[in-house]
Amino acid sequence: MFFGCQTLKVREDGQIKSKAVYVVLGVNIDGFKDVLGIWIGENESFKFCLGVLNDLKNRGLKDVLIFCVDGLTGIKEAIEAAYSGAEIQRCIIHQLRNSFKHVSYKDIK
Repeated sequence: MFFGCQTLKVREDGQIKSKAVYVVLGVNIDGFKDVLGIWIGENESFKFCLGVLNDLKNRGLKDVLIFCVDGLTGIKEAIEAAYSGAEIQRCIIHQLRNSFKHVSYKDIK
């Protein structure tokens, strides 16, 4: 399961505000991908992540083998609370970006 979040600017009550948009993509054993849901929260937080995972659980999602996440605030703790047996893997793109922060630009190429 891929669990990601993007912060977007939205107009609400005539004002521009930042909102966290969570997207969950599931991949079944046959490799079929399905968007399991999109949620909009005030910000990234353990409480909201846990709410998303509990919503998925209440809708019938039982076994998750691997979560691929992008370093969301509180996501690891939320996964451990909702799906204690699942493996948690950091998204490879985010691993690379975090690694490149510590490397000279000329050495990246």
